[in-house]
Amino acid sequence: MEGTVRLFKALGDTTRLRLLSLLLQGEQCVCDLMFALQLPQSTVSRHLAYLKNSGWVKDCRRGVWSYYRIVGSSRPAHSQLLEILKTHLSGMEEIQEDLERLNQRLQIRKSDRCG
Repeated sequence: MEGTVRLFKALGDTTRLRLLSLLLQGEQCVCDLMFALQLPQSTVSRHLAYLKNSGWVKDCRRGVWSYYRIVGSSRPAHSQLLEILKTHLSGMEEIQEDLERLNQRLQIRKSDRCG
């Protein structure tokens, strides 16, 4: 029961919902999440830590960069909530703007790569 309570509590914040909507697109670097949300690193990292502690996301480090992704879960509540979030958040204007900024950022990073 406690794990389910933590899952729901984590959804009670606008920034965390915005982060989850971006992470539904796949694994993301903290720097790209900051750009998309237009928030400082400390704010983004604090909310990512909350999402990690509540079982929503995992992180990994590659060099100096931290990447986050949504945790795959076998718990029915987690899977069902993810589906609800995909459906509900996708139509919100603020979420659409975040996604546009993320896609712009990823396109710039893609074009800056060598080769």
